[in-house]
Amino acid sequence: MSLRPLIVAFGIAFGVSLAATAQDSKKPEEQSAQDATGKPTQRAGNSKDRAGAPRDKSRPGVKRTETGSDKDKEKGKDKDWSDTSNKPAIETATFGGGCFWCIEAVFERVPGVKSVVSGFAGGTMPDPSYPMVCTGLTGHAEVVQIEYNPAKVSYEELLSIFFAAHDPTSLNHQGDDFGTQYRSIILYHDNAQKEAIEKTIKNLVRRHAFRSSIMTEVVPFTEFYPAEPCHQNYFRNHQDSDYSNIHIVPKLRKLSQRLK
Repeated sequence: MSLRPLIVAFGIAFGVSLAATAQDSKKPEEQSAQDATGKPTQRAGNSKDRAGAPRDKSRPGVKRTETGSDKDKEKGKDKDWSDTSNKPAIETATFGGGCFWCIEAVFERVPGVKSVVSGFAGGTMPDPSYPMVCTGLTGHAEVVQIEYNPAKVSYEELLSIFFAAHDPTSLNHQGDDFGTQYRSIILYHDNAQKEAIEKTIKNLVRRHAFRSSIMTEVVPFTEFYPAEPCHQNYFRNHQDSDYSNIHIVPKLRKLSQRLK
């Protein structure tokens, strides 16, 4: 009788016995790594990435960054983030007093003014160019549009600087610049500005601030068209030009105390 079938049967029985013994010797934590369905569950310690920081489960692979104390977070729950009453609003003013290069240079130096843009307003033609406005046929005036912080400079203060920065008694010209595009004009953006303008002019007349009548045009704001880029920040970019030395520099010296 051949012994080979007996040896094979004995080997199979021995292997089954070893497998059963290994199953019984598993560590408790490894056995707990299976759920009721027999599928492996995530083991403790795998919730961290390679750097050891807790992983944000809502964004796999991205670390969560915690900032601020728990106490600060609790305070934040009761804060109304939509409340902007404590934040100063930025307001707009639009003035024209001759060449916009001069007026722009003046208001760029006023504390509280955020931006000054040279352009055109008060006319009828939409989106005019500088050459068009120079013909005097579009009805526009050269103006500057100013964005300012009313917590640092009031509209009344801007009006005071405006009337000191040009001659409001000149009709359709300032210095060597002649034409309706160089007229003195204020375009008000709301009733509060209109009232402030009327009050300021009334006070100037009462104090006889000027020898002649004030010719400044006061109209509601409708549309502002920025001038070409070459007209923006003229004095900053051309401080040594003849125009700057003849017209702008003397004006800034005259207003130096007001602009501080």
